Amino acid sequence: MSKVYFSTWNGELINNIGKPEHEWEESAYNLPAQYDDHRDSKAFIGWDGVSLFNADVDVIRLAMEYAAQYQEYSEACGRCAPGRWGGRILYDLLDKIARGEGSVADLDHLKEVGKSMQLTSKCEIGKTVPNPIIDLMVHFEGEFMACINEQKASKHYNDSIGYIAKITAPCTDACPAHVDIPAYIEGVRDLRFDDSLEATRQTMPLAHVCGRVCPHPCEDACRRTNLDEPIAIMALKRLGADWETDHGYDFFHPMEKKSMSGKRVAVVGAGPAGLTTAYYLAAEGVAVDVYEELPVLGGEVTVGVPQYRMPWEKYLQDIECVRDMGVNFILNHRVSADEMREFETSYDATMIASGTRISKKVYCDNERAEIKGYWGAIDFLDWVNLYEKFDIKTPQRVQEQQMLPTDYVNLTGKTVACVGGGFTSMDVVRCAIRAGAKKVVMIYRRDEQTIIRNTTYEEYHEAVEEGVEFYFHSAVAEMKDENNVLKSLIIDKFELVPPADGGRAELVKIEGASYELEVDYLVPAVSQAADLKFIPSEWELEMTSWGTLKTNGKDYMTSRKGIFASGDCEYGPMTIVNAVGQAKRGASVMARYLQNGEITLSDDEIMEDHLRKLKVYNKKEKISGWLPGLARQHSEVLDVDIRKFNNMEVNLGFTQDEAMSEADRCMRCYYIAMVQA
Repeated sequence: MSKVYFSTWNGELINNIGKPEHEWEESAYNLPAQYDDHRDSKAFIGWDGVSLFNADVDVIRLAMEYAAQYQEYSEACGRCAPGRWGGRILYDLLDKIARGEGSVADLDHLKEVGKSMQLTSKCEIGKTVPNPIIDLMVHFEGEFMACINEQKASKHYNDSIGYIAKITAPCTDACPAHVDIPAYIEGVRDLRFDDSLEATRQTMPLAHVCGRVCPHPCEDACRRTNLDEPIAIMALKRLGADWETDHGYDFFHPMEKKSMSGKRVAVVGAGPAGLTTAYYLAAEGVAVDVYEELPVLGGEVTVGVPQYRMPWEKYLQDIECVRDMGVNFILNHRVSADEMREFETSYDATMIASGTRISKKVYCDNERAEIKGYWGAIDFLDWVNLYEKFDIKTPQRVQEQQMLPTDYVNLTGKTVACVGGGFTSMDVVRCAIRAGAKKVVMIYRRDEQTIIRNTTYEEYHEAVEEGVEFYFHSAVAEMKDENNVLKSLIIDKFELVPPADGGRAELVKIEGASYELEVDYLVPAVSQAADLKFIPSEWELEMTSWGTLKTNGKDYMTSRKGIFASGDCEYGPMTIVNAVGQAKRGASVMARYLQNGEITLSDDEIMEDHLRKLKVYNKKEKISGWLPGLARQHSEVLDVDIRKFNNMEVNLGFTQDEAMSEADRCMRCYYIAMVQA
């Protein structure tokens, strides 16, 4: 809710002109009435209307400055005359009126050009730029006519005023890393894979990874969904990275590395958050040392995400891209509390990006780590992937504890039960299939739709095809063992029962429906915890209720100056793209902190936060002017009878024709937003 002087946002007309401020009606939308901690907004103007928070706004200059942004960003595709020239005409005519040299004919021409752009522009940006300008001309016609009739400049035409603009898109706004998705899709469509890859790496250095194992929330916010089906955004992202790798090109960095600044940063952890932090800080000329406890780089994507989903040779290219920026890696090095104390003097700042590598318990009866066959998901996936990717054999102690007949994870003839409902549990059960298990089940308290939301439609259905059995509305009540060897599980069944007074249905145990399931292994994959013993206790860093490092979620500095945190150790287990998005913001804040010792957000980051609250995507919007019914392309997937016996990559990616056809479905939904602060 925002108190406004005047607003047309999303068709909600609020007119408080002439009313005392205490009587002003509020908008139902989260409009950015306060720009930041130090400044109030005077006006907000964008694709869906205009909102004034102050009676003294120069609406003619506001419209003119907004039209100028169309030229500044130059995001019109240039494939139609209204989009190519209309914005320039809008700006020229508005500037002419604002400086006191306009005519009634100019005003009429403005309306005519604006309406023509709305109706005939091919780009969404060309269609929407005129929207708030026409609103202002309609509702503040008197101010426009005063400038025309009296041939005088608008009231603040010659004043110094701050206008802050940002270009966005519904998909970009929904992406935690704020990747310029329309740009990389356009690169694919035009067969300019270098442009596509550079657009991705502006905010996402791990292009191979996020082109393969991203839950793609961007697709949930694709405007094409309102017409037929969303664009296959994730599948298109990998094309630029694969093109670079397959052709053996040098890395296409979207920026030139700045000269060395003399500043040094330590990064703890070489997973997605650590790699992202290092990449963007190194680009700023900062010397970065990344400390990694594991013998390999890449964090949980390396040792947690299976080869069939994320081939190591592809991920290695993402890592080498980071190294190519000049980052220094130190492997097999578990940072200690004493070293953290030393970091404060030997480095100018530290980023903690150590992840969450402790599997949490199921919390059932008789749950004991010493029971053979009880195997935490993180440790299980470590030994699967270290062998498959690096031929690192499972140590004797693990072989004995988990009753393995070989020096790798061999589950031939075994029954495996996994408790979970997210990506980690899905990796466990699909790896168990490939390790030869005769029966694999996932036990989950919720339903099929929830597990799809937690992962992806493709991931769930591929697991079903491979033979994984899903026990929904179920939970493990007890582990049963003989001489510390797991034999079976007692499974409770639940049902959804709506409360008598209405509201959300609750899971209620079905009495008498419990049963015993014979298993050889139970793998808890319900969640993970952070191991933060390396942080000096006297620092007394603030923690969340989840046992992770607390930041304000905007600048990612902890309660101790100069110590930052991002990724799983800051928020708890999250998706890769969320970790990257946090780390990209954290690196940006750190770069400014290294220069002046202050914690600040850039205008671009502030606008990102405002737009996220406002919500760029409107799922109720009716789309017109585009051809509906264009089928979404689906890339080839390795046949189930082949893939479940090996670790070959399952998703084979688009062919060139498929990629171009899918990219051509993109409606290029760029929007411009601008604040007067």
